[in-house]
Amino acid sequence: MTSSARRTAVGVALVATASVLFAVNGTVSKLAMQAGLSTTRLVELRSLGSAVVLVAAVLVMTPRARLPRGRELAGIAVLGIVGMAMVQWLYFVAISRLPVGLALLIEYTAPLLVALWARFVLGEDVRARVWWALAACLAGLTLVAQVGDGVRLDVLGLVAAGAAAVSLAVYYLLADRLVRRRDPLSTQAWSMVFAAVFWVVLQPLWTFDAGVLADDVDLPGALEGSRLPLWVLLAYIVVLGTVVPYVLILAGVVRLGAARTGIIGMLEPVAASAAAWLVLSEAMTPVQLLGGAVVLGGVALAETARARPSVVPASDVVESH
Repeated sequence: MTSSARRTAVGVALVATASVLFAVNGTVSKLAMQAGLSTTRLVELRSLGSAVVLVAAVLVMTPRARLPRGRELAGIAVLGIVGMAMVQWLYFVAISRLPVGLALLIEYTAPLLVALWARFVLGEDVRARVWWALAACLAGLTLVAQVGDGVRLDVLGLVAAGAAAVSLAVYYLLADRLVRRRDPLSTQAWSMVFAAVFWVVLQPLWTFDAGVLADDVDLPGALEGSRLPLWVLLAYIVVLGTVVPYVLILAGVVRLGAARTGIIGMLEPVAASAAAWLVLSEAMTPVQLLGGAVVLGGVALAETARARPSVVPASDVVESH
């Protein structure tokens, strides 16, 4: 295996792992909200806890790393506020007014937006096979979401889901630029600081009753009969549901580029349905299983789009996180 192929394989593995972790986090977050945490408070605690962990990791692992300044600092601020804080909040607004499957389907049009931006704004070469891959992924997600079954449309919910897609596309595109000059860990750390500050300003911590974190949560489905303190669920959400997958995504962007990372990230809704099936006993229908297979096929098609060596640097071609 050549160094380029090895680099690509590692990138795919990183993004796929991040997608699974994000998917499991969705189920854990649902349990936390059912236990009494509001959506905005959960996002705030998630951002704040992740910022503390990430900054501590940067200080330990790269104590002499330069602090972001000027335009880079502005870019990291936008990445944190728009690409993380707003994506999470807009998604929660969307699922409060729309079926979860429909909200996810709309949000995961982000890779299509990235590819369109790369092709028509940045003038980059996007192979025709990538468009077929995107079409397959979106068709598969439609089946997973079961959007044709009794869907109720809400204008604010649709706007929020569409805005979440735009914010996610901004995350992919901006992260692609930032990690060319800065390592993924510190990029994620400082951007998460901005996300945390954004939420703390909007929702001061002193308005939160921290005592609820000690409450026990009954686990459902396959884990029925078990109980965990709410703070344990929150710790999982911070570490394995946020810190680790976000760093993995940025490391994947370094190796694959924004558009390709976004397409592989479409595995998340499929994995989320599987996680809900296992933990919450939310059975997947044959149609949903078929949709999952179609998404996997689309991701595989996207991977073959760059099977041959390219004349230009891989970081300069947006092809199929």
